Amino acid sequence: METEVQRSVSLRLNRRGDRNNQFQQNKGGLFSPERLSQDYPMKAVWKRGFIRLVLVGGIVWMLLILTVLLFHIWSCHTSFTFFSAICNRESKVFFMLDNMGLVPKPHHRCSIPLASDPDKVVIPQGRTPDKLVQNLSYVMEDKKGGSQSPPLFGGHQSWLQRDKSFRLKATMKVHCGFMRNGGAEMNPIDINYVKKCRFVVASGIFDGYDTPHEPSDISARSKKLFCFLMVVDEISLDFIKKNVTVKEDDDGGLWVGIWRLVLLKHPPYDEPRRNGKVPKILTHRLFPEAQYSIWIDGKMELLVDPLLILESYYKKKYLWRGKHTFAIAQHKHHHSIYEEADAIKRRKRYARPLIDLHMKIYSYEGMKPWSPKKGTLSDVPEGAIIVREHTALNNLFSCLWFNEVNLFTPRDQLSFGYVVYRLEWVKSLDEFKTNKTGLKESRGGLGLWTPYPGNLDFVILPPVSRTSKAG
Repeated sequence: METEVQRSVSLRLNRRGDRNNQFQQNKGGLFSPERLSQDYPMKAVWKRGFIRLVLVGGIVWMLLILTVLLFHIWSCHTSFTFFSAICNRESKVFFMLDNMGLVPKPHHRCSIPLASDPDKVVIPQGRTPDKLVQNLSYVMEDKKGGSQSPPLFGGHQSWLQRDKSFRLKATMKVHCGFMRNGGAEMNPIDINYVKKCRFVVASGIFDGYDTPHEPSDISARSKKLFCFLMVVDEISLDFIKKNVTVKEDDDGGLWVGIWRLVLLKHPPYDEPRRNGKVPKILTHRLFPEAQYSIWIDGKMELLVDPLLILESYYKKKYLWRGKHTFAIAQHKHHHSIYEEADAIKRRKRYARPLIDLHMKIYSYEGMKPWSPKKGTLSDVPEGAIIVREHTALNNLFSCLWFNEVNLFTPRDQLSFGYVVYRLEWVKSLDEFKTNKTGLKESRGGLGLWTPYPGNLDFVILPPVSRTSKAG
């Protein structure tokens, strides 16, 4: 009996012990403070590791992007042909990097020594005498137009008229744009204003792609001496009015800062690029009273006082040759027009068949690829800046240059060297049928669609080797 009682008591004690042990285990369970305190260091380690992994991954990703961007910039400046071909200066990435100031600006390939004080510049008296061409006049009526066809700005110049225009005589009459009722008319108030302009800084914006850039460091003397004329079409004028402040003077003239806006109504061509050649090349026709002009492209900003440019221009500091009447920079990559034409085709700047036809005509007429034996630094100019004295010979050159742009493609770099070749007056220049394809313009490039008098079928264009990093 006592044995059974002892057994039941011991059994109860064992059960109580098991319950106590179970209770102690429950106190140290998954969510107990003791268990949490034990797991916390491990969770903290995992959390810190994950954060570090994300940060390292982000840094690696940013370094990868930065490496790609730096490689893109480097490829645009390297001398290795393979890598330079990868560069796309017109890409949005390159444009963004350039705006952020990350693209290094190359030093000007032709440093221009300038005087330091515009007030000390002595302006020459009189004009450079006209020796070869003394009297130059222009064809004003487009006689071939007839009643069925409206007059064209450049006129219907025949192949024979074109050939005769390259023969220098004392008295000449040539096509030079501005045919009566051919377009590109100026407002009367602008015509009256430019009559007083002897020194001109000219620029142009067409098709509303930009707004005028205010020149820097212009002296008070230059502000009084120069007319700063910005030629625009109606689309650009509307764009400028919406984006910058345009002021109107008492005479009705429109101004953006120092720039006087000159409106050309009724653009003469369908293509804005060709319209832009009118003020660029025919500056002497738009501003006939000007004796000196400095042309800068609308995308550029003038950072030097124009008097200092003319002063260096007179002293022959940065010109190709010694005659001080015309200054234009040479192309930084190409020397031959055939090399430039090949680059235009590869970069898809203009229709390839029309570029080929343009070059075949020049090759047929005897234009050879540039070589050091030619005696000139280049046949291809960089026309963003042109400095001119408006002599009769320079005016003739501008007319003939424009006629080629009007007759063929609007790529004026291709025509400049050809006009020099045809005129053979290099020493007087300082620097140098249906429209099924949709390529035919209605008012420009007539020479590309008019039957050429020579047989071009057997003309083989000279081979072009990529001698520059830009290709």
